[in-house]
Amino acid sequence: MDDHTKETDMATRTNDDPKLDPAGARDTIASDDTSRAAAVGGAVADAAGTARTAASEAVAKLPDAVATTRSAIEDANRQMRAGSDEMLALGSVLSFGFAMGLLVGGAARILVAAALIPVAAMGLTMLDRSSRNRNSVAKRLQGG
Repeated sequence: MDDHTKETDMATRTNDDPKLDPAGARDTIASDDTSRAAAVGGAVADAAGTARTAASEAVAKLPDAVATTRSAIEDANRQMRAGSDEMLALGSVLSFGFAMGLLVGGAARILVAAALIPVAAMGLTMLDRSSRNRNSVAKRLQGG
């Protein structure tokens, strides 16, 4: 054999060893990717089922939560109307100070807004009382 034939033979020779077969390696990688995708798909489906169950349970409990909240708001309104002006003023200042402390402390804005709800409720109750007092005084002065 001459040198040229040896080089051509070596260059065109294939390796039949299955351990070194790149096509077989590609098949193994593809099957691993398929099994991973199936596992991820199964996990996502399980998470979606869990979320669906939790949402349906929350919706089922929603009317009870609304009724309880309404009852609590009505009780708070009744207590504010029965309280003295001094207690309303003190409660407003205390709630406002708490809200400002949250704001300065870096709390989330939603928490600051929630802390301002009692301030608004007490302030509106005090304004309602003062407008009623003004109307009754004006009627008395007009002779009514």
